[in-house]
Amino acid sequence: MLDYKVRIGLVPLRRDCTPRPGQFNWEIAEERGRKTVAYIKEHYSTDNISFVDLKGVIDVEVLWSCNDVDKVAEHFRKEKVDAIFLIAANFGNEEAAGELAKKCKKPVLLWGPRDEAPDEGDGMRYTDSQCGLFGISRQLMRMNVPFTYIENCHVEDAALEKGIKRFASVACGVRNFSGMRIGQIGQRPAPFCSVICNEGQLMEEFDIHLVPINLALIQDRFNTIVNTRQKELEAGAQMLRNMYELDAASDETAKKQYAYVLLFKDLFEEFKLDAISSECWSALQLLVGAMPCTAYGILADEGYIISCENDVHAVMTQVLLKSLALGKKPPLFGEFTIRHPEEENVELLWHCGQFAYSARRTDKPCRCMNMRENFEAKKGHYTVARIDQDHGKYSIIAGECDSAEGPYTNGTYLWARFDDLNAWERKLVEGPYIHHVSEIEGSLTENVKEFCKYVPALKFETV
Repeated sequence: MLDYKVRIGLVPLRRDCTPRPGQFNWEIAEERGRKTVAYIKEHYSTDNISFVDLKGVIDVEVLWSCNDVDKVAEHFRKEKVDAIFLIAANFGNEEAAGELAKKCKKPVLLWGPRDEAPDEGDGMRYTDSQCGLFGISRQLMRMNVPFTYIENCHVEDAALEKGIKRFASVACGVRNFSGMRIGQIGQRPAPFCSVICNEGQLMEEFDIHLVPINLALIQDRFNTIVNTRQKELEAGAQMLRNMYELDAASDETAKKQYAYVLLFKDLFEEFKLDAISSECWSALQLLVGAMPCTAYGILADEGYIISCENDVHAVMTQVLLKSLALGKKPPLFGEFTIRHPEEENVELLWHCGQFAYSARRTDKPCRCMNMRENFEAKKGHYTVARIDQDHGKYSIIAGECDSAEGPYTNGTYLWARFDDLNAWERKLVEGPYIHHVSEIEGSLTENVKEFCKYVPALKFETV
Protein backbone atom coordinates (compact mmCIF):
# COMPACT_ATOMS: atom_id res chain seq x y z
CA MET A 1 0.00 0.00 0.00
CA LEU A 2 1.00 3.61 -0.47
CA ASP A 3 2.77 5.38 2.40
CA TYR A 4 2.19 9.06 3.13
CA LYS A 5 4.71 9.52 5.94
CA VAL A 6 7.90 11.31 4.87
CA ARG A 7 11.33 11.24 6.57
CA ILE A 8 13.71 14.08 5.73
CA GLY A 9 17.43 14.03 6.55
CA LEU A 10 18.66 17.38 7.91
CA VAL A 11 22.17 18.39 6.82
CA PRO A 12 23.52 21.64 8.26
CA LEU A 13 26.68 22.62 6.37
CA ARG A 14 29.63 24.85 7.18
CA ARG A 15 32.78 25.81 5.30
CA ASP A 16 36.22 24.82 6.59
CA CYS A 17 37.27 27.98 8.41
CA THR A 18 41.03 27.30 8.53
CA PRO A 19 42.02 29.46 5.51
CA ARG A 20 40.01 32.49 6.64
CA PRO A 21 39.62 32.58 10.45
CA GLY A 22 37.04 35.06 11.66
CA GLN A 23 35.19 35.48 8.37
CA PHE A 24 33.71 31.97 8.66
CA ASN A 25 33.86 31.30 12.40
CA TRP A 26 33.36 27.57 12.84
CA GLU A 27 31.95 27.80 16.37
CA ILE A 28 29.25 30.25 15.32
CA ALA A 29 28.38 28.13 12.26
CA GLU A 30 28.12 24.88 14.22
CA GLU A 31 26.01 26.43 16.96
CA ARG A 32 23.80 28.03 14.32
CA GLY A 33 23.44 24.72 12.48
CA ARG A 34 22.46 22.80 15.61
CA LYS A 35 19.95 25.46 16.69
CA THR A 36 18.40 25.57 13.22
CA VAL A 37 17.99 21.78 13.14
CA ALA A 38 16.47 21.76 16.62
CA TYR A 39 13.99 24.49 15.66
CA ILE A 40 12.94 22.69 12.48
CA LYS A 41 12.39 19.40 14.31
CA GLU A 42 10.40 21.05 17.08
CA HIS A 43 8.20 23.33 14.99
CA TYR A 44 7.80 21.67 11.59
CA SER A 45 7.33 17.99 12.46
CA THR A 46 3.80 16.71 11.80
CA ASP A 47 1.97 13.39 11.72
CA ASN A 48 3.25 12.98 8.15
CA ILE A 49 6.65 14.70 8.30
CA SER A 50 9.58 13.65 10.51
CA PHE A 51 13.25 14.58 10.47
CA VAL A 52 16.55 12.72 10.92
CA ASP A 53 19.53 14.70 12.25
CA LEU A 54 23.28 13.99 12.38
CA LYS A 55 23.56 13.20 16.09
CA GLY A 56 25.96 10.32 16.64
CA VAL A 57 27.23 10.58 13.07
CA ILE A 58 29.43 13.69 13.19
CA ASP A 59 30.69 14.97 16.57
CA VAL A 60 29.63 18.56 15.84
CA GLU A 61 26.43 17.46 14.03
CA VAL A 62 27.34 19.73 11.09
CA LEU A 63 28.80 18.48 7.80
CA TRP A 64 31.97 20.36 6.84
CA SER A 65 34.36 17.73 5.42
CA CYS A 66 33.98 15.52 2.37
CA ASN A 67 35.53 12.75 4.48
CA ASP A 68 32.22 12.49 6.38
CA VAL A 69 29.95 12.23 3.34
CA ASP A 70 29.93 8.42 3.24
CA LYS A 71 29.04 8.22 6.94
CA VAL A 72 26.12 10.61 6.49
CA ALA A 73 24.88 8.82 3.36
CA GLU A 74 24.98 5.45 5.15
CA HIS A 75 23.18 6.95 8.16
CA PHE A 76 20.37 8.24 5.95
CA ARG A 77 20.16 4.92 4.13
CA LYS A 78 19.71 3.05 7.43
CA GLU A 79 17.14 5.59 8.60
CA LYS A 80 15.27 5.21 5.29
CA VAL A 81 15.00 8.91 4.57
CA ASP A 82 12.91 9.95 1.58
CA ALA A 83 14.72 13.25 0.99
CA ILE A 84 17.57 15.41 2.27
CA PHE A 85 17.53 19.04 3.40
CA LEU A 86 20.78 20.97 2.84
CA ILE A 87 21.06 23.92 5.25
CA ALA A 88 23.82 26.50 4.84
CA ALA A 89 24.77 27.24 8.47
CA ASN A 90 27.38 29.63 7.10
CA PHE A 91 28.73 29.77 3.53
CA GLY A 92 28.56 25.97 3.61
CA ASN A 93 30.57 23.40 1.70
CA GLU A 94 29.44 22.93 -1.89
CA GLU A 95 31.74 19.95 -2.46
CA ALA A 96 30.34 17.96 0.45
CA ALA A 97 26.78 19.03 -0.40
CA GLY A 98 27.13 17.89 -4.00
CA GLU A 99 28.75 14.55 -3.12
CA LEU A 100 26.11 13.74 -0.50
CA ALA A 101 23.19 14.67 -2.74
CA LYS A 102 24.64 12.57 -5.57
CA LYS A 103 25.13 9.54 -3.33
CA CYS A 104 21.72 9.70 -1.67
CA LYS A 105 19.77 9.89 -4.95
CA LYS A 106 16.81 11.44 -3.15
CA PRO A 107 14.94 14.72 -3.63
CA VAL A 108 17.02 17.63 -2.30
CA LEU A 109 15.84 20.77 -0.51
CA LEU A 110 18.23 23.74 -0.32
CA TRP A 111 17.88 26.68 2.07
CA GLY A 112 19.89 28.88 4.37
CA PRO A 113 18.82 31.10 7.27
CA ARG A 114 18.93 34.86 6.84
CA ASP A 115 22.30 36.35 7.83
CA GLU A 116 22.68 38.73 10.76
CA ALA A 117 23.94 42.29 10.33
CA PRO A 118 27.76 42.77 10.22
CA ASP A 119 29.42 43.24 13.60
CA GLU A 120 29.06 46.84 14.81
CA GLY A 121 32.68 47.00 15.97
CA ASP A 122 34.81 45.72 13.10
CA GLY A 123 32.18 45.10 10.39
CA MET A 124 32.95 41.36 10.35
CA ARG A 125 30.36 39.02 8.79
CA TYR A 126 30.41 35.55 10.36
CA THR A 127 28.13 33.48 8.13
CA ASP A 128 27.36 34.70 4.57
CA SER A 129 24.81 31.88 4.19
CA GLN A 130 23.06 33.50 1.24
CA CYS A 131 26.35 33.78 -0.62
CA GLY A 132 26.99 30.09 0.02
CA LEU A 133 23.61 29.12 -1.42
CA PHE A 134 24.74 30.37 -4.81
CA GLY A 135 27.82 28.14 -4.67
CA ILE A 136 25.96 25.05 -3.44
CA SER A 137 23.21 25.41 -6.04
CA ARG A 138 25.77 25.72 -8.85
CA GLN A 139 27.54 22.59 -7.69
CA LEU A 140 24.27 20.66 -7.61
CA MET A 141 23.54 21.78 -11.15
CA ARG A 142 26.99 20.75 -12.37
CA MET A 143 26.50 17.31 -10.82
CA ASN A 144 23.06 16.95 -12.46
CA VAL A 145 21.30 16.83 -9.09
CA PRO A 146 17.76 18.27 -9.22
CA PHE A 147 16.81 20.29 -6.17
CA THR A 148 14.08 22.41 -4.64
CA TYR A 149 14.88 25.84 -3.26
CA ILE A 150 13.34 27.94 -0.51
CA GLU A 151 14.31 31.60 -0.60
CA ASN A 152 16.71 32.84 2.07
CA CYS A 153 14.61 33.71 5.16
CA HIS A 154 14.54 33.41 8.95
CA VAL A 155 13.93 29.96 10.40
CA GLU A 156 10.75 31.25 12.07
CA ASP A 157 9.28 32.66 8.85
CA ALA A 158 6.07 31.23 7.39
CA ALA A 159 7.85 30.91 4.04
CA LEU A 160 10.08 28.17 5.45
CA GLU A 161 7.19 26.21 6.93
CA LYS A 162 5.27 26.46 3.65
CA GLY A 163 8.34 25.43 1.67
CA ILE A 164 9.07 22.41 3.88
CA LYS A 165 5.48 21.18 3.62
CA ARG A 166 5.48 21.57 -0.16
CA PHE A 167 8.81 19.76 -0.44
CA ALA A 168 7.59 16.93 1.80
CA SER A 169 4.56 16.49 -0.46
CA VAL A 170 6.84 16.32 -3.50
CA ALA A 171 9.11 13.78 -1.78
CA CYS A 172 6.04 11.70 -0.94
CA GLY A 173 4.98 11.81 -4.58
CA VAL A 174 8.41 10.74 -5.81
CA ARG A 175 8.56 7.84 -3.37
CA ASN A 176 5.09 6.49 -4.11
CA PHE A 177 5.23 7.03 -7.88
CA SER A 178 8.40 5.07 -8.58
CA GLY A 179 7.96 1.33 -8.17
CA MET A 180 4.17 1.56 -8.08
CA ARG A 181 2.26 -1.71 -8.54
CA ILE A 182 -1.05 -1.30 -10.37
CA GLY A 183 -3.47 -4.20 -10.57
CA GLN A 184 -5.09 -4.39 -14.00
CA ILE A 185 -8.47 -6.09 -13.97
CA GLY A 186 -9.78 -7.09 -17.37
CA GLN A 187 -9.37 -5.07 -20.54
CA ARG A 188 -10.32 -1.56 -21.55
CA PRO A 189 -13.77 -1.10 -23.14
CA ALA A 190 -13.32 -1.88 -26.83
CA PRO A 191 -14.21 1.58 -28.16
CA PHE A 192 -12.01 3.39 -25.62
CA CYS A 193 -8.86 3.65 -27.71
CA SER A 194 -8.06 6.83 -25.80
CA VAL A 195 -6.99 4.90 -22.67
CA ILE A 196 -4.42 2.70 -24.40
CA CYS A 197 -1.16 2.52 -22.44
CA ASN A 198 2.32 1.05 -22.95
CA GLU A 199 3.05 -1.42 -20.15
CA GLY A 200 6.68 -1.95 -21.10
CA GLN A 201 7.47 1.73 -21.29
CA LEU A 202 5.84 2.41 -17.92
CA MET A 203 8.24 -0.09 -16.42
CA GLU A 204 11.25 1.31 -18.25
CA GLU A 205 10.57 5.00 -17.59
CA PHE A 206 9.01 4.97 -14.11
CA ASP A 207 9.51 1.46 -12.67
CA ILE A 208 5.71 1.18 -12.65
CA HIS A 209 4.49 -2.42 -12.83
CA LEU A 210 1.11 -3.54 -14.13
CA VAL A 211 -0.14 -6.73 -12.46
CA PRO A 212 -2.71 -8.51 -14.67
CA ILE A 213 -5.63 -10.06 -12.78
CA ASN A 214 -7.70 -12.50 -14.80
CA LEU A 215 -11.48 -12.01 -14.90
CA ALA A 216 -12.00 -15.72 -14.27
CA LEU A 217 -10.17 -15.29 -10.96
CA ILE A 218 -12.36 -12.26 -10.18
CA GLN A 219 -15.52 -14.27 -10.80
CA ASP A 220 -14.31 -17.17 -8.64
CA ARG A 221 -13.24 -14.92 -5.73
CA PHE A 222 -16.45 -12.90 -5.92
CA ASN A 223 -18.66 -16.01 -5.80
CA THR A 224 -16.65 -17.39 -2.88
CA ILE A 225 -17.27 -14.19 -0.92
CA VAL A 226 -20.99 -14.30 -1.70
CA ASN A 227 -21.21 -17.92 -0.52
CA THR A 228 -19.03 -17.72 2.60
CA ARG A 229 -19.18 -14.21 4.09
CA GLN A 230 -22.89 -13.56 4.47
CA LYS A 231 -22.70 -11.75 7.82
CA GLU A 232 -20.23 -9.22 6.42
CA LEU A 233 -22.36 -8.78 3.32
CA GLU A 234 -25.54 -8.22 5.31
CA ALA A 235 -23.79 -5.60 7.46
CA GLY A 236 -22.35 -3.99 4.32
CA ALA A 237 -25.73 -3.92 2.59
CA GLN A 238 -27.26 -2.19 5.61
CA MET A 239 -24.39 0.32 5.56
CA LEU A 240 -25.21 1.16 1.94
CA ARG A 241 -28.87 1.69 2.85
CA ASN A 242 -27.81 4.06 5.63
CA MET A 243 -25.43 6.02 3.37
CA TYR A 244 -27.52 6.34 0.22
CA GLU A 245 -31.08 6.61 -1.00
CA LEU A 246 -31.17 3.33 -2.97
CA ASP A 247 -33.39 2.72 -5.97
CA ALA A 248 -34.94 -0.73 -6.43
CA ALA A 249 -32.08 -2.19 -8.50
CA SER A 250 -29.46 -0.94 -6.05
CA ASP A 251 -31.36 -2.21 -3.01
CA GLU A 252 -31.79 -5.64 -4.59
CA THR A 253 -28.07 -5.96 -5.31
CA ALA A 254 -26.80 -4.24 -2.13
CA LYS A 255 -25.01 -7.33 -0.82
CA LYS A 256 -23.35 -7.98 -4.17
CA GLN A 257 -22.24 -4.36 -4.39
CA TYR A 258 -20.62 -4.65 -1.00
CA ALA A 259 -19.01 -7.93 -2.03
CA TYR A 260 -16.86 -5.83 -4.35
CA VAL A 261 -15.55 -3.93 -1.32
CA LEU A 262 -14.37 -7.17 0.28
CA LEU A 263 -13.04 -8.50 -3.03
CA PHE A 264 -10.91 -5.46 -3.84
CA LYS A 265 -9.47 -5.32 -0.33
CA ASP A 266 -8.40 -8.94 -0.73
CA LEU A 267 -6.82 -8.19 -4.12
CA PHE A 268 -4.82 -5.25 -2.76
CA GLU A 269 -3.39 -7.45 -0.03
CA GLU A 270 -2.82 -10.61 -2.07
CA PHE A 271 -1.06 -8.92 -4.99
CA LYS A 272 0.65 -6.22 -2.89
CA LEU A 273 -0.94 -3.45 -4.96
CA ASP A 274 -0.71 0.31 -4.62
CA ALA A 275 -3.67 0.98 -6.92
CA ILE A 276 -6.05 -0.80 -9.28
CA SER A 277 -7.13 0.05 -12.81
CA SER A 278 -10.27 -1.92 -13.53
CA GLU A 279 -12.77 -2.57 -16.22
CA CYS A 280 -16.16 -1.74 -14.73
CA TRP A 281 -19.41 -1.47 -16.66
CA SER A 282 -19.24 -4.35 -19.13
CA ALA A 283 -17.61 -7.65 -18.16
CA LEU A 284 -17.90 -7.36 -14.37
CA GLN A 285 -21.64 -6.85 -14.46
CA LEU A 286 -22.06 -9.82 -16.82
CA LEU A 287 -19.85 -12.01 -14.63
CA VAL A 288 -21.48 -11.47 -11.24
CA GLY A 289 -24.69 -9.51 -11.82
CA ALA A 290 -23.70 -6.26 -10.12
CA MET A 291 -21.77 -3.07 -10.80
CA PRO A 292 -18.65 -2.15 -8.79
CA CYS A 293 -18.98 1.66 -9.02
CA THR A 294 -20.32 2.36 -5.54
CA ALA A 295 -17.70 0.09 -4.02
CA TYR A 296 -14.99 2.26 -5.59
CA GLY A 297 -16.38 5.30 -3.77
CA ILE A 298 -16.49 3.48 -0.43
CA LEU A 299 -12.99 2.10 -0.88
CA ALA A 300 -11.63 5.55 -1.72
CA ASP A 301 -12.45 6.70 1.80
CA GLU A 302 -10.63 3.69 3.21
CA GLY A 303 -7.43 4.70 1.41
CA TYR A 304 -7.71 2.56 -1.74
CA ILE A 305 -7.28 4.10 -5.20
CA ILE A 306 -9.19 2.53 -8.10
CA SER A 307 -9.79 3.98 -11.54
CA CYS A 308 -12.55 2.71 -13.76
CA GLU A 309 -12.66 2.01 -17.52
CA ASN A 310 -9.17 0.53 -17.21
CA ASP A 311 -7.53 3.93 -17.50
CA VAL A 312 -4.00 3.29 -16.21
CA HIS A 313 -2.84 6.86 -16.76
CA ALA A 314 -5.79 8.09 -14.69
CA VAL A 315 -4.91 5.91 -11.72
CA MET A 316 -1.26 7.05 -11.95
CA THR A 317 -2.52 10.63 -11.74
CA GLN A 318 -4.73 9.80 -8.77
CA VAL A 319 -1.83 8.21 -6.89
CA LEU A 320 0.32 11.26 -7.54
CA LEU A 321 -2.32 13.75 -6.41
CA LYS A 322 -3.10 11.87 -3.22
CA SER A 323 0.62 11.56 -2.46
CA LEU A 324 1.11 15.29 -2.99
CA ALA A 325 -1.75 15.82 -0.52
CA LEU A 326 0.10 13.52 1.92
CA GLY A 327 -2.89 11.20 1.90
CA LYS A 328 -5.18 13.79 3.49
CA LYS A 329 -7.72 13.99 0.64
CA PRO A 330 -9.16 11.37 -1.74
CA PRO A 331 -8.64 11.98 -5.46
CA LEU A 332 -11.69 12.07 -7.73
CA PHE A 333 -12.03 10.87 -11.31
CA GLY A 334 -14.28 13.32 -13.16
CA GLU A 335 -13.95 13.83 -16.89
CA PHE A 336 -14.63 16.92 -19.00
CA THR A 337 -18.15 16.24 -20.26
CA ILE A 338 -20.27 19.31 -21.19
CA ARG A 339 -20.11 23.06 -20.78
CA HIS A 340 -22.45 24.78 -18.39
CA PRO A 341 -25.63 25.83 -20.24
CA GLU A 342 -25.24 29.47 -19.13
CA GLU A 343 -21.76 30.04 -17.61
CA GLU A 344 -18.97 30.54 -20.16
CA ASN A 345 -16.06 29.18 -18.05
CA VAL A 346 -17.85 26.41 -16.16
CA GLU A 347 -17.48 22.74 -17.13
CA LEU A 348 -19.10 19.52 -15.91
CA LEU A 349 -16.46 17.18 -14.45
CA TRP A 350 -18.40 13.94 -14.25
CA HIS A 351 -18.20 10.20 -14.04
CA CYS A 352 -20.75 7.39 -13.84
CA GLY A 353 -20.76 7.16 -10.04
CA GLN A 354 -17.56 6.40 -8.15
CA PHE A 355 -16.41 9.52 -6.28
CA ALA A 356 -15.27 9.08 -2.69
CA TYR A 357 -18.38 9.16 -0.50
CA SER A 358 -16.76 11.82 1.71
CA ALA A 359 -16.56 14.16 -1.32
CA ARG A 360 -20.34 14.62 -1.50
CA ARG A 361 -22.27 17.80 -0.82
CA THR A 362 -24.12 17.17 2.40
CA ASP A 363 -26.78 19.76 1.59
CA LYS A 364 -27.98 17.85 -1.46
CA PRO A 365 -29.36 14.32 -2.03
CA CYS A 366 -26.98 11.36 -1.98
CA ARG A 367 -28.39 8.47 -3.96
CA CYS A 368 -27.37 5.12 -5.39
CA MET A 369 -29.10 4.57 -8.72
CA ASN A 370 -28.59 1.48 -10.88
CA MET A 371 -25.70 0.50 -8.57
CA ARG A 372 -23.91 3.80 -9.12
CA GLU A 373 -23.48 6.72 -6.76
CA ASN A 374 -25.43 9.85 -7.61
CA PHE A 375 -24.34 13.06 -5.90
CA GLU A 376 -22.65 16.40 -6.47
CA ALA A 377 -19.14 16.95 -5.10
CA LYS A 378 -18.77 19.44 -2.27
CA LYS A 379 -17.82 23.05 -2.80
CA GLY A 380 -14.16 23.97 -2.81
CA HIS A 381 -10.99 24.73 -4.71
CA TYR A 382 -9.60 21.81 -6.72
CA THR A 383 -6.44 20.86 -8.56
CA VAL A 384 -7.13 19.15 -11.90
CA ALA A 385 -4.48 16.96 -13.55
CA ARG A 386 -3.89 14.27 -16.16
CA ILE A 387 -0.86 12.13 -17.05
CA ASP A 388 -0.76 10.94 -20.64
CA GLN A 389 1.60 9.65 -23.31
CA ASP A 390 2.07 10.44 -26.97
CA HIS A 391 4.64 8.86 -29.30
CA GLY A 392 6.74 7.62 -26.40
CA LYS A 393 6.77 10.91 -24.46
CA TYR A 394 4.99 11.35 -21.13
CA SER A 395 3.63 14.60 -19.74
CA ILE A 396 1.23 15.86 -17.10
CA ILE A 397 -1.11 18.80 -17.34
CA ALA A 398 -2.20 20.49 -14.12
CA GLY A 399 -4.29 23.50 -13.24
CA GLU A 400 -6.98 24.60 -10.83
CA CYS A 401 -10.68 25.38 -10.62
CA ASP A 402 -13.37 26.38 -8.16
CA SER A 403 -16.69 24.66 -7.68
CA ALA A 404 -19.71 26.35 -9.22
CA GLU A 405 -23.47 25.98 -9.16
CA GLY A 406 -25.06 24.08 -12.02
CA PRO A 407 -27.98 21.86 -13.04
CA TYR A 408 -28.59 18.45 -11.48
CA THR A 409 -27.36 15.43 -13.43
CA ASN A 410 -26.86 11.72 -12.78
CA GLY A 411 -23.66 10.07 -11.61
CA THR A 412 -21.04 11.84 -9.50
CA TYR A 413 -20.08 15.30 -10.66
CA LEU A 414 -18.56 18.71 -10.02
CA TRP A 415 -19.45 21.90 -11.84
CA ALA A 416 -16.01 23.52 -12.15
CA ARG A 417 -15.16 27.13 -12.89
CA PHE A 418 -11.89 27.68 -14.78
CA ASP A 419 -10.10 30.93 -15.55
CA ASP A 420 -10.12 30.06 -19.26
CA LEU A 421 -12.19 27.05 -20.22
CA ASN A 422 -11.48 27.58 -23.92
CA ALA A 423 -7.76 27.08 -23.24
CA TRP A 424 -8.47 23.81 -21.41
CA GLU A 425 -10.75 22.59 -24.19
CA ARG A 426 -8.19 23.37 -26.87
CA LYS A 427 -5.42 21.69 -24.89
CA LEU A 428 -7.44 18.50 -24.42
CA VAL A 429 -8.46 18.44 -28.09
CA GLU A 430 -4.98 19.13 -29.46
CA GLY A 431 -3.40 16.76 -26.98
CA PRO A 432 -1.61 14.79 -25.89
CA TYR A 433 -4.27 14.55 -23.17
CA ILE A 434 -7.73 13.04 -23.12
CA HIS A 435 -10.81 14.27 -21.27
CA HIS A 436 -10.32 11.85 -18.34
CA VAL A 437 -8.86 14.01 -15.57
CA SER A 438 -8.40 13.64 -11.83
CA GLU A 439 -9.28 16.20 -9.20
CA ILE A 440 -8.32 16.73 -5.57
CA GLU A 441 -9.16 19.45 -3.08
CA GLY A 442 -6.44 22.04 -2.61
CA SER A 443 -3.90 23.99 -4.62
CA LEU A 444 -1.23 21.57 -5.81
CA THR A 445 -0.22 22.79 -9.27
CA GLU A 446 3.16 24.07 -8.07
CA ASN A 447 3.72 20.77 -6.25
CA VAL A 448 3.09 18.89 -9.49
CA LYS A 449 5.55 21.15 -11.29
CA GLU A 450 8.21 20.61 -8.62
CA PHE A 451 7.59 16.84 -8.66
CA CYS A 452 8.48 16.72 -12.35
CA LYS A 453 12.00 17.96 -11.54
CA TYR A 454 12.66 14.57 -9.97
CA VAL A 455 10.93 12.49 -12.66
CA PRO A 456 12.67 13.64 -15.86
CA ALA A 457 10.61 11.35 -18.09
CA LEU A 458 7.49 13.36 -17.16
CA LYS A 459 7.10 16.83 -18.65
CA PHE A 460 5.02 19.43 -16.78
CA GLU A 461 2.46 21.54 -18.63
CA THR A 462 -0.33 23.88 -17.65
CA VAL A 463 -2.80 26.18 -19.38
